[in-house]
Amino acid sequence: MGLLKNLMIKLHRRSGDRFMGMDLLYLTTVGAKSGEKRQSPVARVADGDDAWLIAGTNGGKSQHPAWYHNVKAHPDQVWFEYGGQTVQAQVEELHGPRRDEAWQQILVDQPRFADYARKTDRVIPILRLTRAV
Repeated sequence: MGLLKNLMIKLHRRSGDRFMGMDLLYLTTVGAKSGEKRQSPVARVADGDDAWLIAGTNGGKSQHPAWYHNVKAHPDQVWFEYGGQTVQAQVEELHGPRRDEAWQQILVDQPRFADYARKTDRVIPILRLTRAV
C-alpha cells in the first residue's frame, strides 16, 4: 500500500473513522490482476443493524474504482474494518429497485454523491456488505 494511502488511513482512524463528514470503513480486497491484498477507505452507510452500503462512485470518473474490480474478481476474499474490528465480508451487488432504494438512502447521508452520478455515464455500483457466515 502506498505511503500516502497509509498516512490517510492513519489520519482517518484517529478521527474516528470519519473524513469530510463521511463515516468510513476500510475495505480489503485481493487485486484482480496482482493477487495482492489492497486496502481502500470507502464511505459507509448503515443498512439495518448488521450491514453496510458502499457506492463505487470513484469521484464521478468514467471507470469503476479498482476495489470494485477486485471484489468482482474475488468476491470470496473481501474484508471490512471499522471501529478497529476486521471481519470477512459477504458481498451483494444491488440491482433494480433494491439498488435505487439503496442509492436514495446513500444520498440522504451523502448528498454530494449525486454530483458524482451526474459526472459519469456509468451506473454507479452499490454493494451491500454483511459479515460472512
